Amino acid sequence: MTRRHIAPLDGLRGLAVLGVLLFHAGRFDGGFLGVDLFFVLSGFLITGLLLTEIARDGRVDLLAFWGRRARRLLPALAVTVAGTLLLVWAFGSVSLLRFGLDDTPWVLGNLANWHFIADQVGYWDSADTRVFSHLWSIAVEEQFYLLWPPVLCLLALGRGRVRARPRVGRRVALVAAVGAVVSLALMVAFTGPVDTTRVYEGTDTRAFSLLLGALMATEPAARLVARLGSRGASWAALVLACGIAVYWTLADGQDSPSLFRGGLFLHALAAALLIGCLAQAPDGPVGRVVGGAPLRGLGAISYSLYLWHWPVYVLLSEERLGRTGWDRTAIIIAVSVAAAALSKYLVEDPVRFRARWAHGRSGACALLATFAVLAALWAVIPEPQAGAGSVDVTQLTAEG
Repeated sequence: MTRRHIAPLDGLRGLAVLGVLLFHAGRFDGGFLGVDLFFVLSGFLITGLLLTEIARDGRVDLLAFWGRRARRLLPALAVTVAGTLLLVWAFGSVSLLRFGLDDTPWVLGNLANWHFIADQVGYWDSADTRVFSHLWSIAVEEQFYLLWPPVLCLLALGRGRVRARPRVGRRVALVAAVGAVVSLALMVAFTGPVDTTRVYEGTDTRAFSLLLGALMATEPAARLVARLGSRGASWAALVLACGIAVYWTLADGQDSPSLFRGGLFLHALAAALLIGCLAQAPDGPVGRVVGGAPLRGLGAISYSLYLWHWPVYVLLSEERLGRTGWDRTAIIIAVSVAAAALSKYLVEDPVRFRARWAHGRSGACALLATFAVLAALWAVIPEPQAGAGSVDVTQLTAEG
């Protein structure tokens, strides 16, 4: 059993990151929902890979899976963190550097979301003070990659032998559906009247997006979509895509309380159904649009683009650039895309596909060495003194 490549899903990644880019640039209020689309896609793709491995080998090699995830995600993250710290040290404000140094250990530990929640860093009104504030979502995904595969291993094993394939799919679908409903209940229960950062960034309250994507990757969900046929799936994809587009246009983050009382769940459900329909009918009208070269191109660099865009946005402020409006937006997006392309072709792809040393024991040693270097960099950069205010770091070091 092998899983075919579904080109429109690459385009959905590009669409998701484009929404985030425009949202953080202040150009599209509903673009933050691109993160939700990322979550659903991740749940679908990762669960599909794990179920394929179970069907082929009868088990999941957890160490191999986590090794593949490490090679895919950590090199670009390490370069982004190191590069951002150095750039903030050289060009950023004292407060930006202080917060960056404070946040770095949590980013590297993939716990940034819980760190921001504990420190009461409001996502909607304080993000521009932290160059790593966007990495809360990477932490949520990494936590999912750590916890979800062992769950599938348990569901695939029974009394020492592998269960029949249909039973595995049904069990995974049931657990994913129940988990998504529990996650929704937690979001509704924990939503406060003032700040929604806790439910927006919490792993438990955002898990439904990943789990709904996982549900759509199971055999029972695929069979239901298959009943529509290619033509029916194409029409369903068109209706779902239009509905999602309208929702993105109307959504307004913190000022849309309905988002946290079922709205985000319905959006994730619609996204999961859209993904299922595109998997069934990739050549339909929606598949041809989102599977076009421009969006697939963005999708190919979406991970590094997501990592780099926010530090670029923060450092290239209106004051520093001397530009406002769409002029500045065009510049910061272009710089972000350039940084992402360099990261993909110089860091991501070589480590992921061509570096033999990145596998096995040598890969584990390289990973430890990378984190040691990052820890050393974090320790060497001098932390600004409390009360330094907004004095520029370059002036401060020059005077010292």
